[in-house]
Amino acid sequence: MHQSARPERLRLPPCLAPGAIPLALDITDPDAVAAAPDLTLLVNNAGTTTGNDLVSGELAAIQQEFDTNFYGPLAMIRIFAPILARNGGGGILNVNSRMSWLSYPGANAYAASKAAAWSMANGVRLELAGQGTQVTGLYLSSTDTDMMAGWDIPKNDPVDVVTVALDGLEAGAPEVLADQETRETKASLAA
Repeated sequence: MHQSARPERLRLPPCLAPGAIPLALDITDPDAVAAAPDLTLLVNNAGTTTGNDLVSGELAAIQQEFDTNFYGPLAMIRIFAPILARNGGGGILNVNSRMSWLSYPGANAYAASKAAAWSMANGVRLELAGQGTQVTGLYLSSTDTDMMAGWDIPKNDPVDVVTVALDGLEAGAPEVLADQETRETKASLAA
């Protein structure tokens, strides 16, 4: 199932609201990406899940997840990196998932695309350091968004996640782990 964000539904925290302009943008559409406006902070927040596994899943759906969760944010970064450099460096916040570090039946295509996005954030951080662009990866568990609307489970409040993310970006953190479940998942990687 493809999810699309609706900017008019965003609840922006007070620390962001005065200067933020939410933009509805299909990041899988190269013409729409190329027409996006000038900026100093890029928030790559696109995401989709199709509920497919890697071996038995529909290949077109797996491709859709990679197009939205990996290639779309990469295209945004490639388009906006020179603009950020001209504007003094700026920042990139890549919204990701704790699924970057685990697999789950029925969501393995999503997990693989998010693992690729984690690696991309790490690589882009190295590539853009010389131009002064801060790249921060935001990793979170289930959050009350359109994508999670059908799940009756505990969820993060998006305003809390945005506040933690912006605090981390401002502090120069390479990664922000937005909640306890995500921190525990990341810590378990060594095991």
